[in-house]
Amino acid sequence: MLLWALLVIFAPASEQADWLTLMVPSSVFEGDNILLKCKGKDDSKIKTMTYYKNGIKVLSLKHVSSFSIYSAALSDSGNYYCSATLTTWRRNKHTSKTVEIKVQELFPRPVLTASSSLPLEGSPVTLTCKTQLPPQKLHVQLHFCIFRDHQTLWSGWSSSAELQIPAVWSEDSGSYMCEAETVTPRIRKQSLQSQIHVQRIPVSNVSLEIQATGGRVIEGGKLVLLCSVAKGTGNITFSWHREDPETSLGRKTQRSLSAELEIPSVKGRDSGEYYCRASNGHGAVQSKVVNILVHIPVSRPLFTLGAPGAQAMVGDVVELHCEALRGSPPILYRFYHKDVTLGNSSAPTGGGVAFNLSLTAAHSGNYSCEADNGLGAQRSEVVSLSISGPGGYGGKLLTVRVAGGLFGALGFAAVALLFYSCSRKISGESSAIEAFRGASSPNPEEGTPPSPLLALEEQQPVYVNVHSVGVDVIYSQVCSIQQPHSPANIKRALLENKDSPVIYSSVKKS
Repeated sequence: MLLWALLVIFAPASEQADWLTLMVPSSVFEGDNILLKCKGKDDSKIKTMTYYKNGIKVLSLKHVSSFSIYSAALSDSGNYYCSATLTTWRRNKHTSKTVEIKVQELFPRPVLTASSSLPLEGSPVTLTCKTQLPPQKLHVQLHFCIFRDHQTLWSGWSSSAELQIPAVWSEDSGSYMCEAETVTPRIRKQSLQSQIHVQRIPVSNVSLEIQATGGRVIEGGKLVLLCSVAKGTGNITFSWHREDPETSLGRKTQRSLSAELEIPSVKGRDSGEYYCRASNGHGAVQSKVVNILVHIPVSRPLFTLGAPGAQAMVGDVVELHCEALRGSPPILYRFYHKDVTLGNSSAPTGGGVAFNLSLTAAHSGNYSCEADNGLGAQRSEVVSLSISGPGGYGGKLLTVRVAGGLFGALGFAAVALLFYSCSRKISGESSAIEAFRGASSPNPEEGTPPSPLLALEEQQPVYVNVHSVGVDVIYSQVCSIQQPHSPANIKRALLENKDSPVIYSSVKKS
């Protein structure tokens, strides 16, 4: 009996191991469930069962049962075996052979790649989170996420491993990484960090352009100052200046190659030298200076008449002066008499101009002037001028010249004789004259020539031949007649101009 017991105790190890077998899957990937099953030749005799990993007890059971590892990880790899105690007295413990379980990666750690690690500002960049599933697991679905400085660049996970950035800027520089994970079971892996440095292009060739309605900067109009750069990336800060570099008219920061500053209503005092500056962090670059001249429309001119006395006389020379107190030169002045142009004169540097006029009786009336510098003409107020004839009589004296030997000695004697005859008032000799006067006067008793104070254009010369009284001399009387306005005017005219008729004579040749 003792001999049999010793034979069982010292039985070969292989025979003991063959009595108990540990069964495991042939291949295991991350996320798989691993089922370990320990089976003996006669499970009914097994009293307890224990599982080991790398020689360390993992699980002990009082009955026959399998051991499961859910969602296996790489750390679950190792050497596994099991042991069982029996209910028989002959030999109460058996141990299985050791089985190695190697959990394989479902996919390797992803690698984040960029189309350029030193991209220029404004250029596109493609980021790719690269990894690979094994042929046995191509059906597994992966999701991806990309981060910059631990901030996600997506709103969530995406089935695409690529992220296309249309344009990168200096603020996009930083540390990038990505993650890949399975949907079920959840296995997530993170890439190493990658540095991306976005290169900035400094600004260059800064220019200032003036934009104004009609191409001219006019007081009260809108002025736009456009500042542009030929090159430069990222956020560019534009500033506008007038003469004083420390004082800024305005400042704008934007991601563009140009910016504009608008002055809604420019003033005359805004004339001066302007320039702009641009900077994107590599030092400010200044444009060339642009001289802006604000053109001022002329104001309503002041018009004066420089008469030599209280009342101008025929033959006097008067000075017509016109001046616009505001307005950009050159200014063209025009002088008007009764809306008819008398002449014009230019003031190249501004100020006023004068125009000299030698007066005739026809120059009576209204005068004005006009100033124009191409931005709109302005007309002055009207000034009236009254002109008196020589000797103080208003209007213009009519002179009739008779050709031939009017001033001969014989003619002179005939004129004297005629005056003598008229003074006698012989009714037969003066009937024609009296008849003419009566026809031209409302009152026959007051039929006298009109006053030269009336307007020249209303006077009409009338020639009347006096009977020859039987001699070879012809007498003519010249009268200036107009329609009087009232008997009172006729009477006053008679008092002022009693000798207005002029009598000429000529000798009738036989």
